[in-house]
Amino acid sequence: PDSLRSWARWRNARADRLFVLNVPMLEGNEAGVPDARVAELIHTGAKGGYDHHFRRLATRLVGLGVPDTVIVLGWEMNGFDYTHRCRPDPANWKAYWRRIVTAMRAVKGQRFRFDFAPNRGGDAIAWTRCYPGDDVVDVIGMDTYDQAPGRTFDEQVTQPYGLQQQVDFAKAHGKRISYPEWGLFRNGDNPEYVRRMLAWIAEHKPLYHSITDYCPHGVWQCGQNPRSSGVFRELLSTVPPGRGRPHRVDFGAGGGS
Repeated sequence: PDSLRSWARWRNARADRLFVLNVPMLEGNEAGVPDARVAELIHTGAKGGYDHHFRRLATRLVGLGVPDTVIVLGWEMNGFDYTHRCRPDPANWKAYWRRIVTAMRAVKGQRFRFDFAPNRGGDAIAWTRCYPGDDVVDVIGMDTYDQAPGRTFDEQVTQPYGLQQQVDFAKAHGKRISYPEWGLFRNGDNPEYVRRMLAWIAEHKPLYHSITDYCPHGVWQCGQNPRSSGVFRELLSTVPPGRGRPHRVDFGAGGGS
């Protein structure tokens, strides 16, 4: 896609920027593909049938000057919807992930990091059953929105396969954490959620986080959450005593990080 060239220019304009790219593992990722067909496609991938696509992507990213891209591969794999979901064949799904990472790491000059980022909660399958191994994962991410499972933020932390289990799992495996997607959702304009999530992020220091900024999730470009937006702006512009000026926050196309 042409957007890769634009994002590469953005990344290389400042040394302290980080480029994060979601990469689907299969085409037609939102096409409503049935489980039996998903299992066939995963099996083909596990046998190397799609390696050439990922070598081509890796070669292009290196050529564009973004060899340090963070690859969020097969995001929300524990869910029900995406074609690259894990549940139809967890064993071959893990083998396919390993094939992709091996193919991309084989490209000369690459320094990619691969982010394993399930949905928060149990969803269609426990995300721990999809984990492909420490040697092919660099970051343990989680997409988490203000919705069930978890009526309150405390429940979102303590529920099975929730925020605390993510942190504990990452620590046990020697990995950084991330939040590739988070934001408001089913509970509407909820400033307490934003306050608690930003406090959680400050405490646990993920490699990066990205608030999904279109409606109904957002607090910057979405005008329907004014109270949450006020909290978000206040907390990210406050300078704690002795800390100097606040960190720069860049908001890119389609959301901010």
